[in-house]
Amino acid sequence: MTRSKRFSIVLAASIVLIAGSEVGDRLAIPGMHSLIPTAEAVVGRPLTPVSVAGVSRRTARRN
Repeated sequence: MTRSKRFSIVLAASIVLIAGSEVGDRLAIPGMHSLIPTAEAVVGRPLTPVSVAGVSRRTARRN
């Protein structure tokens, strides 16, 4: 790949990135600041058992 071809590819990619970020800014959904929502920590016991041995111990205690 020649140097001028590589430069033109990098230039085209940077133009697409800059234009995409500008268009994405204008088309943003109100109230949504990013594509990934904030994470919330939930403290407590897990909803699913951790191991098969733990499941068998808990079911044995219930019977």
